Amino acid sequence: MQTTLAESSDSALEVVDDLDELLEILPETWTRSLAEAGDLSRLIEVVCDLGRLPEARFPDGVRSLSEHSVTRRDLEVMCDRVGDFASDNRAGIERTLHRISALRNRRGAIVGLTCRVGRAVYGTIDAVRDFVESGRSVLLVGRPGVGKTTLLRDAGRLLADDLDKRVMIVDTSNEIGGDGDIPHPGIGSARRIQVPSPERQHDVMIEAVENHMPEVVVIDEIGTEREALAARTIAERGVQLIATAHGVTLANLIANPILSDLVGGIQTVTLGDEEARRRRSQKTVLERKAPPTFEVIVEIHDRDRFAVHRDVATVVDQILRGRTPTAELRVRQADGAVSIETPPAPARIPAEETDSASTGVLKLYPYGLPRDRVERAIRNLAVPARVVDEIGAADVVFTSKTAARKHARRLQTLSDKGARIHAATSNSLPKIEQSLRKLFGRRRLDADGSDALREAEAAIVEVLSTGEPVPLAPRSSVVRRLQHELAAAYGLESQSVGSEPARHVILYPRGFAADHPAAGHGREGLAEV
Repeated sequence: MQTTLAESSDSALEVVDDLDELLEILPETWTRSLAEAGDLSRLIEVVCDLGRLPEARFPDGVRSLSEHSVTRRDLEVMCDRVGDFASDNRAGIERTLHRISALRNRRGAIVGLTCRVGRAVYGTIDAVRDFVESGRSVLLVGRPGVGKTTLLRDAGRLLADDLDKRVMIVDTSNEIGGDGDIPHPGIGSARRIQVPSPERQHDVMIEAVENHMPEVVVIDEIGTEREALAARTIAERGVQLIATAHGVTLANLIANPILSDLVGGIQTVTLGDEEARRRRSQKTVLERKAPPTFEVIVEIHDRDRFAVHRDVATVVDQILRGRTPTAELRVRQADGAVSIETPPAPARIPAEETDSASTGVLKLYPYGLPRDRVERAIRNLAVPARVVDEIGAADVVFTSKTAARKHARRLQTLSDKGARIHAATSNSLPKIEQSLRKLFGRRRLDADGSDALREAEAAIVEVLSTGEPVPLAPRSSVVRRLQHELAAAYGLESQSVGSEPARHVILYPRGFAADHPAAGHGREGLAEV
C-alpha cells in the first residue's frame, strides 16, 4: 500500500554549506580551479597527498586542481588555517561543519589531507519525522557518506526547537555541532558536549545523562561494545536515543557481535525435544537475548530514500527464524512530499501456538508486575491482550510467583469472587513473555479445559495460602497434564490419582509428599507432564 506524508511548510530542503570558509584554507590556484569546475554545491571533498596532484571529488567524478604536485609547504599552510588535530587525526574550521582529516607517516608527520565539505540540510528529517517525534529511540544506519550525520543533526534541531525538548548531543569529532567551542546553528538550541578522544565516548555518553538531565541524547557513530552498553544504559533510564551506528542494514547489526546488543543481542538456545518438534527446527537455535535498545531502525539508501523497520524486536525475531522481513520504503519527492510504501503486516513469530484466531481481546491487570513490561511483552508477542487500570475490569489478574505467595490471601479473595489468576515465574520480560505464551496457548482449550484451569488456579491460591493439599475434579489426561504444568509453574507438587473416568489431580505444597510418605504413594504427575 502506498500513501503520502503531508508536505512540510518548506517543501525544498534548505542547505547551508559555508563553502567560502573551506575555500579560504586552500591555495589560491586551487580555489580558482574549483571556481572553473562548475557547480560547487555538489562538491564532496578536496584530497591532497604529498607528491600527487590535488583533486576535487564530485558525485560524477574527480577533477585535478593543479598541474603541480602537492608540496610540504602546501600542507603546512593548510594545517595552519584549521583547528588542532585531535587523536583521531581530525580537525575543523571554527563554527563550520567541514572536516579536515590528516594522513601521517610513520614518524607522525602529515603527508596528506582530506577536506570534506560539511553541510547543514534543514528539513531532511521530515522523511522520518513521525518516528523521531514519537519519543521512540531511533537508530540510523547506512554506508559512509550517505548522510547519516546530516540527518542526525537535523533531528537534534527538530527536537530542541520544534518540540522544546532538552537535547544533548554527544559530539565525538565535532561533526554534528562543528569545530570550536560555539556550536554551528545547524543544531538549533540543542546543547553539545564535546568528547576529548573517541576512546572516551562511552564515558561522555553516561556523563551527559547523569550531569545534564536530557530528555533526548543524540550520538554519532556507535562503534564499540562499551558504547553499545552505554546506549542500553541510557535507554533503560527512559531517555530517548537518536544515533547512528556502523553498518549498512539491520542484518549487518545482527551479524556484528560487538553491536548486536543494539538490536537485542543474540544468544544460542538449546530446545527440548518437544519444543524442537513443535517449531520444526534443530535443537540449537539463535534467539534474541533482550529487548532492543533501539525500537526503530532507519536504513538510509541515499538522501531521498529510506527503509524503515518500525518494530525492531519483531524483525530481528523473523530474521533469526530464517524469514525475510520487508521494510517500509519512504521516498522524498521533488516537491518535498514523502511517499510511503507499506509492506504487508509481517507475520509475528508464533507465541507457542498463540491463539491468533481468537477475536477477543484479553484484559490483563498487572498485580505485582511492572505494567510497562507487561505492555511490552504484549507488543513483542502480538497477542490479543491489553492492560486495564481497574482490577474489576480484568479477565485475568496477571501476577508473579513471588507476589502470589506474598499476597496469597488477597489473591484468594479475588479468586473466590471469580477472578482468574495467572502467574509468571518472575517479573523479568522473558518470563512475562513465556507466561503470556502459555496463557494464550491455553485459550484454545474447550469449555471443560478452561473451567479446569480456572479450578486449578483457584486451588493453587488456596494451597499457597493454607499449606494444605487440594484435590481437583476428574479431568481428561490432556487437561490433567496442563494442570500439572500450572502447579509446577507456581512451585507446587502434584499427582494424578484414581482410575478413569474418576482420575484426578491433587495439588500439594512443595515438600509435602516428603513429610507425608503416604501422600506420594502411586504418584504419576511427572509421567503425565
